[in-house]
Amino acid sequence: MANRNAQFLSKIDSEAKALILESIAAHYGITPEEAYNEVADVNAEHLLDYMVEPQRSATSVLMQRHGMHG
Repeated sequence: MANRNAQFLSKIDSEAKALILESIAAHYGITPEEAYNEVADVNAEHLLDYMVEPQRSATSVLMQRHGMHG
């Protein structure tokens, strides 16, 4: 089964993807690449569970726009 976080990140533009991964990376003190590996893992939590406000709400709206549960 494909990871829903990875599916979503592949649907959005590269700027939005970078902003999301950078916000997660900053929150956890890791690199954006490490953040992607974490959220794209088959055992990952929902993407929003890795995020803090205000990026969490903005990402939720973006997910809904792409037909995914935010």
